Amino acid sequence: MSGSCGNPMPDGPTGCSCRHSKGSAMATNDMVIEAEGLGRRYRSVLALSDIDIEIGVGEIVGLVGPDGAGKTTLLQLFAAILDPSEGRCQVLGHDTVNEAAQITSKIGYMAQGFTLYDRLTVAENLSFAAKIRGVPGGDYMARRRRLLDMTGLTPFLDRREGALSGGMRKKLALCANLIHEPPLLLLDEPGLGVDPLSRRELWQILDDFRSEGATIVLSTSYMDEADRCDRVAFLDRGRLMALGRPDELRAQAKGLVHSIVSDRPAEAEAALHGMAGVLGIQWRADSVRFVMKPGADISQDEKARMDALGQLALAEPGMEDVFTILRGDESVPGEAETAVATRPAARAATGKTGEIATKGLTRRFGDFVAVGDVTLTIAPGEIFGLLGANGAGKTTLIRMLCGLLPPSSGSATVAGVEVTSDQGQLRQRIGYMSQRFSLYPDLTVGENLSFFASAYGLSRRDAREAIGWAVEMTGLGGQHGEMVARLSGAVRQRVALGCSILHRPAALFLDEPTSGVDPLARFRFWRLIRILAEGE
Repeated sequence: MSGSCGNPMPDGPTGCSCRHSKGSAMATNDMVIEAEGLGRRYRSVLALSDIDIEIGVGEIVGLVGPDGAGKTTLLQLFAAILDPSEGRCQVLGHDTVNEAAQITSKIGYMAQGFTLYDRLTVAENLSFAAKIRGVPGGDYMARRRRLLDMTGLTPFLDRREGALSGGMRKKLALCANLIHEPPLLLLDEPGLGVDPLSRRELWQILDDFRSEGATIVLSTSYMDEADRCDRVAFLDRGRLMALGRPDELRAQAKGLVHSIVSDRPAEAEAALHGMAGVLGIQWRADSVRFVMKPGADISQDEKARMDALGQLALAEPGMEDVFTILRGDESVPGEAETAVATRPAARAATGKTGEIATKGLTRRFGDFVAVGDVTLTIAPGEIFGLLGANGAGKTTLIRMLCGLLPPSSGSATVAGVEVTSDQGQLRQRIGYMSQRFSLYPDLTVGENLSFFASAYGLSRRDAREAIGWAVEMTGLGGQHGEMVARLSGAVRQRVALGCSILHRPAALFLDEPTSGVDPLARFRFWRLIRILAEGE
């Protein structure tokens, strides 16, 4: 595979880091960002190295890559928040080291975490953002009206920021960064934790401002967002591995992506894990999709084995497949991860199955009905998904089923326990992984596992066995002594899952478990979930 400049991209996560042109849109010298040999070191850790990139007026450029690739660091270098350890960078014609104030006063920068004031209302947050940006009073009301109309926040002017849904908070943060109409907008994971409809609305706002000449650089873990960018920069281990238009990058993955339509997907996946040259495997609803290493071939014997399991065919590449190819050999799960398929968890000592049943389950907060009259039955071993917009009640329903929030009316039984009757017994039979991964960042992976094993009441011997099993199941071998605060989001995700399954629960509740993780981490996570479900 090669970068968009035509230079060959060797197998695995290496490739060209030269400056790529965009074509006609980059034909002028009117550059918003110019970086040359840009790098950043944190003590002994080289977070970014040798970044050469030019970004022109009116471009939308997406930064993609695995956790820890350097995306946030690069955005902060562009925003003049960080000084480079090597190289140089000019933004809007200003040097990011010597003229940082001129840059920060002109741009909009939206960090991953919310940078708003939760005790202020929507109107107060916008007013404050306008004042610190020096927006003239005569312009402010017109700009506010336009942004509120674009985001649909007008009915919520008097609502505190802390009382808004995740999607609304993202929209408000974007408004606060657009109130001074910056020529450059830097966004770190703008779609993180936001439902598909809200993400679509966010992109409509970005497209509107881009049409007026604004330049936008954003990081994203969502490949559908990467597909909407003019160009995509792929970072890995602090280096720029590829840069080009999405269609150029997809074209270079032609012939490397395959699918097997089969009614025996588990067998097909197991067969693929034994094949040389397979970089990534994704189990879809009706097929198993896999990506081959550039230059690798499927042997006749392997084709015959695949044909016996289903219909093997080439598939049209997507940006997730490009991501997998650019990651190279690192995409293949290690032996510890592949071995867990043959070692399903034993059912918890209670002997209870994980059936879940609710009848008329309702939760009110004052006059507001967060969850209303939910009646459902979930069979043991079933993977059941809750889908809905931000604020639809998904987390509230999960918290009621976990016994963390009492229902206002109705009933629910989980793994043979009525959720309002015996909290201690219920918690022995369920596992819960919250959106925020309830881990202790100042403890190591091993210390977190030991703490949760103790909290579940496991004896020292049982805890030792359970931790060994959970570490193998989640592929955490070698991470035992690592501080959780220093781990990437994908690894923290696996630690949180390991902590939630130590007692081998009959029912496992996961609240947005893959939000913000890269495609490969998401594929691996879902494989673990299927293995756990098959152990039912």
